[in-house]
Amino acid sequence: MHATNTAPNVPLENFKRTKIIATVGPSTDSYELIEALIDAGANGIRLNFSHGTHAERTRQIKWIRRASQACGKPVAIIQDIQGPKIRLGDFDGFVTVAKGQSLSFAYQSDYAVSGHLPTQYDLSLKVKRGERIYLYDGKVKTIVSSVQGGVVHTRAENDGILIKRKGMNLPDTDFGGDIITPKDKADLVYGSSQDIDYIALSFVQTADDIASLRTILKSFNSSAKVISKIETKAAVENLEAIVAASDAVMIARGDLAVETPAESVPIVQRQIIGLGLRYGKPTIVATQMLASMTDMPEPTRAEVSDVATATILGADCVMLSDETANGKYPIEAVQTMKRIVLYTEAHRPVNVIFPGHEDHSRQGAISRAIIGLAENIAAKAIVAETKSGDTALQIAALRNNTPLIAVTSVARTAQQLAIVFGIKSYVRPVDKFAAKKLTNWLQLSKVLHKGDIVVTVSGKYPGVVGTTDTIKVRVLE
Repeated sequence: MHATNTAPNVPLENFKRTKIIATVGPSTDSYELIEALIDAGANGIRLNFSHGTHAERTRQIKWIRRASQACGKPVAIIQDIQGPKIRLGDFDGFVTVAKGQSLSFAYQSDYAVSGHLPTQYDLSLKVKRGERIYLYDGKVKTIVSSVQGGVVHTRAENDGILIKRKGMNLPDTDFGGDIITPKDKADLVYGSSQDIDYIALSFVQTADDIASLRTILKSFNSSAKVISKIETKAAVENLEAIVAASDAVMIARGDLAVETPAESVPIVQRQIIGLGLRYGKPTIVATQMLASMTDMPEPTRAEVSDVATATILGADCVMLSDETANGKYPIEAVQTMKRIVLYTEAHRPVNVIFPGHEDHSRQGAISRAIIGLAENIAAKAIVAETKSGDTALQIAALRNNTPLIAVTSVARTAQQLAIVFGIKSYVRPVDKFAAKKLTNWLQLSKVLHKGDIVVTVSGKYPGVVGTTDTIKVRVLE
């Protein structure tokens, strides 16, 4: 990625601070539509590796980078790997289930011949008697009665029907760290050769799962950061350790609402956002945010409220899935989400406070000092020089009201910061006057003006990670 040479066309104070992630799919599979998504307000693009081919992804990645340059803003590319997405296999028609009925499952079995429902994953290696198996997004609930000879025998808890390839949820089953499948490993090998900023890890259960992924990424020399998707009962039980070990966290409310009581999801969402702020880790609220816009040009009132609530609570990102991947109104969905975010930020009725811990680190003290200074002198902006992005992340996590600009010499850092709350990032060569030169350019571009006060943050050694130690106040002339 070249230096960012396009200035914002809106005042800094009117820039949206909560970021938007859009998923590319059949509805947006062209350069023109990807550019339109980014132009409409998308800051990150999610590629769902549960679908599509590597050839399609290579084409889309090139389109995203080209569109990012055309729109003049860094964009994060997220590779969302499938994980052990357990589904029924293929069988003809549908199966009617009655409460109390016995159902059996076997890996890749022929239902017509054996009477065992086929699965795309060998459940017999993991499940135990007494554990729950939910089928078809929780519509049919079963309890495991026995596991014998590779066959899982269950008892149905309610009436319903089963259709081929529908998902299965196992809220009580411990996968023992075995959540990165052979397909995922092949996708990670592919991703390591591509321009990927984040890997979204599906069905995380413990912090050890993140460590396993980091080991794989290191072996491929990948600089991608890790987003942990919270969508299992085990993850909810290990929340704080998972957030601390991750680079970012996604609240994947679809499977989460099946694996845990649906009514618990809003509370878990709040807990995750609070932990994200405490540990300086970006949080992403996902699934069905504007679901009705998959087929309709307008969202429901409840969906508008959902996006606004995530914004008020302090989420870094709100995400669109089917709305932009398969929907009839993908660009309109991004535009609608941006309008909701901007209105909510302009009329934020409350400042939500989460209980936190005292950060006595040098970086934490510097970040608090920067914000206190900027607020006391009514600074127009904070400009942070950063190589790794850590300085900007720490300041953003404190959710201050002063616009935050990050200037970095590393394109990957600028792209990764694209989905962090309130940060506008620019790529510039290593230079001990990088912040000064950027503010001069923003003044020439009429984003900043004569008399504006700017707080700049830099290090003694430009381009060296962890050396932020200098705060300056500058009045533009």
